Amino acid sequence: MPPTMTAAMATSLIDRYADRLPVTPRTPRITLGEGGTPLVRSAWLERETGVHEVWLKVEGMNPTGSFKDRGMVVAVAKALEEGATSVLCASTGNTAASAAAYAARAGLRCGVVLPAGHVALGKLTQAMIFGARVVAVRGGFDEALALVCELSASGDHALVNSVNPHRIEGQKTAAFEICESLGDAPDALCIPVGNAGNITAYWKGFVEAASSGLATKRPRMFGFQAEGAAPLVRGAPVAEPRTFATAIRIGNPASWSGAIAARDASGGAIDPLSDDEIRASYAGLARCEGTFCEPASAAAVAGLRKRARAGALEGIDRIVCVLTGNGLKDPDSARASSEAVAEVGATIGEVRAALR
Repeated sequence: MPPTMTAAMATSLIDRYADRLPVTPRTPRITLGEGGTPLVRSAWLERETGVHEVWLKVEGMNPTGSFKDRGMVVAVAKALEEGATSVLCASTGNTAASAAAYAARAGLRCGVVLPAGHVALGKLTQAMIFGARVVAVRGGFDEALALVCELSASGDHALVNSVNPHRIEGQKTAAFEICESLGDAPDALCIPVGNAGNITAYWKGFVEAASSGLATKRPRMFGFQAEGAAPLVRGAPVAEPRTFATAIRIGNPASWSGAIAARDASGGAIDPLSDDEIRASYAGLARCEGTFCEPASAAAVAGLRKRARAGALEGIDRIVCVLTGNGLKDPDSARASSEAVAEVGATIGEVRAALR
């Protein structure tokens, strides 16, 4: 085996947390270098919210640019261990990119079913370049998920959406990393909520961290949904979810019960946000912190800012906001939020004037 492969495998997420994951000695230690993402302190948000410590968990630094890689590496490794030859998922984009990459790494075929016209360009491009067979259906994510669940039930494919419990197991490792970095769990965690697997996974990780002595407490879980795609806030599925934050444009979350359990057991909340509130924090993170995340990620920060304005952060001294994906996932939103490029003649005077 080449030395570079040995080195990569030695730092795999599965190896690091093997004693806390549902893996065996037979589970392939596939890896793309997932996990170990930065925890960055935000002076801007501390000033604005009055919270003593605000940290950003930058999950866009995972190999395919989103948090999905944590769970996908475990799901694909277990599928490989169980003899699967192909994997299948429905996706708004990030799951597709991750599934396709890890399937390629493992030598498996990958099928992706997407809602037509509702996937950001960067994510679709990733799934395609990794070799996935991509099918767009005329419907939303919920219809796509129902279709892949039915297809996988025939036994032809291993389903790697977050209804697969191995996904949740892998994603909980982010909670372990936060506790390891901070020396304890934070007082609260802010997180975007779409299909609700991630808030479910973080809560599971924090509960296990407290039980094992890695943490002395469990944080309050604050989840945030876009107003036009807020089934957990409304208490009922949304037939036609709407938001520019495509990663959380989901009307009937697969992990509904897990999200509600995390909210209630932690004394937290799941709140709605307008697209304007999300856009403002999306731009603010880039311009005030140099942190470029995809629009849905900014919901965590928009939610924190909204709760601060409402005086709803009492007793919270340390908080972590999860930035779930990289900004390059959605270049169209970035362009729409930026000034036009100034085009001038190639002279000092015109360039100086334009820079002013």
